Amino acid sequence: MSAATMSAARIHEYGDASVIRYDRIPRPSPGPGEVLVRVAATSFNPSEVGLRAGFLRDILPVTLPYTLGLDLSGTVVEVGAGVRGPAVGDRVIGLVEGAAAEYTVAAASTLARAPERLPLADAAAIPVAGLTAWQAVHEHARIAPGQRVLINGAGGGVGLFAVQLAKLAGATVTATASPRSAAAVRRYGADEVVDYTTTPLPGGMDVVLNLAAVGPEQAATLATLGEAIVTIATPIESPRATYFVARNDPAHLARLVALIDKGELVVEITESHPLTGLDGVHRRAEAGQTHGKITINLDEEVKS
Repeated sequence: MSAATMSAARIHEYGDASVIRYDRIPRPSPGPGEVLVRVAATSFNPSEVGLRAGFLRDILPVTLPYTLGLDLSGTVVEVGAGVRGPAVGDRVIGLVEGAAAEYTVAAASTLARAPERLPLADAAAIPVAGLTAWQAVHEHARIAPGQRVLINGAGGGVGLFAVQLAKLAGATVTATASPRSAAAVRRYGADEVVDYTTTPLPGGMDVVLNLAAVGPEQAATLATLGEAIVTIATPIESPRATYFVARNDPAHLARLVALIDKGELVVEITESHPLTGLDGVHRRAEAGQTHGKITINLDEEVKS
């Protein structure tokens, strides 16, 4: 294969998982302030199902054809003019569009050093989910020691971080999870795990973090369970509710990395697949058959 091309998972139109194509495209070159990263892994985020299907085109407009992947872990292989940060050979992570490819270009200022305690491919689980959880816990909910916190949807990728960060903030955490995710949520440190499929959600909380897509009836219920409600998946109608979309913040990424390297924050990967397995992950996610954090490992691909 030509050294000037690479594999990438792209969509040329909106639609079901069959629109994901594995293309050979030109390898990009970094411009001023940018670096070229050889991708170790990206990870799957449920929001990418909506992006691929076109449901988010008003919120997250993209230019087609579009390379999937928002989470990046990899190694810098080339730097553009004026870069003062990452150097060739540095292991980095970041929230970067187009990470479902063998190589991607990123603004150097948006990247953070990858944790030393994790395999580089596993570090792809951090950016989107970690930033979302950090900003939910520390910026929007401002969770404080002694507070009672309900985390709805704790078995997903954001829940992995949110439960741990809420515990590190000193909260007593009640988490909802399906039976297949309950053991993992307990490992993250939840004080109580509620099976939402059989048990009503408890009230009297200081904070409710909603990490799951919910219908109108459940949203109305969540609005009654806490003094403050922070939601990332479904807006909740309440004067006490805050809905937000996480922003890229390399300083927050660096704080997450520091916690991981100190052994205070763990990252668990539920599944890992090669790039050509991404369409299958999308299909299973739409069927409700995925949980936890799933990585797409580019190290399993043949580098051109």
